[in-house]
Amino acid sequence: MSTIELRPEWKRFRYRGKSLEELLSMSLDEFVQLLPARERRSLMRGLTPAQRKLLNKIRALRKAGKSDVMIKTHVRDMIILPEMVGLTIAVYNGKEYVPVRVTPEMIGHRLGEFSHTTKLVHHGEPGLKASKSSLHIAAKG
Repeated sequence: MSTIELRPEWKRFRYRGKSLEELLSMSLDEFVQLLPARERRSLMRGLTPAQRKLLNKIRALRKAGKSDVMIKTHVRDMIILPEMVGLTIAVYNGKEYVPVRVTPEMIGHRLGEFSHTTKLVHHGEPGLKASKSSLHIAAKG
C-alpha cells in the first residue's frame, strides 16, 4: 500500500500521534482503534456491501497505480480511510457528483460531509433574481 506518493505537506500530518506512513502500514483493525467511538463502532460492525465494493474498487486502482482516476459513488456514509488519501472521489449529493479530493485531514470523517446536499437560498427583490410571476406586483397605494 506504499504506492501513495506523499506530498511534503502531508509528511508533517499526524492523526492521534501517528504519521501518515504509520497509518498506511497499519491493518484495518489497528486503525479502527484510533477512531472516535461512532466511526469505530460503525467499522467494527463491518462494511456494508456498497462500502465493500467501493473499497475494493479503490484498492484495485491503487494496485494498478492509477491515482488520477475519479471514482463515482453514492456511498456517502463511507468512512475515509488512510488508503483513500490522494484520490479524487465524486460523491453524489442527490443531484450531481461533487468531486472530493481526499487529504490526510479528512481521515475518520465520512465522504458525505464533503458533498453538501443543500444550497444557500438567495431571495431577491421583486423583479431582480426572482421568478417571472413576481414581476407583476400591484402598486402600493
